[in-house]
Amino acid sequence: MKLRGIPRLLSSLGMTNKIKIMWKVKDYYVYIIASKTGTLYIGVTNDLIRRIYEHKNNLIDGFSKKYSCHKLVYYEQTTDINVAISREKQLKKWRREKKENLIKTMNPSWEDLNLK
Repeated sequence: MKLRGIPRLLSSLGMTNKIKIMWKVKDYYVYIIASKTGTLYIGVTNDLIRRIYEHKNNLIDGFSKKYSCHKLVYYEQTTDINVAISREKQLKKWRREKKENLIKTMNPSWEDLNLK
């Protein structure tokens, strides 16, 4: 997103929160959840708290419900949905070892980040 005019001025003054409020910029999240047995699920959402709640309570049929993936172990945030979708696709193509190393950069002990 290229900033122009007032948004650019606010950004240069370190007032990025004002830009989000004025222009209703959304946040998007790429996240990894894990089961107790280590099965990983990668997804994207615009509301991480709601989505993790849905996973933990098995409100949505599919892979995460079938394999009991409930523990948030990794996430990234962006304001560009296309970046989030591309990143999700990229992570899904990675070998398990590479995914595990990524998780360890944010969460070495694989704690449930949703509890923090």
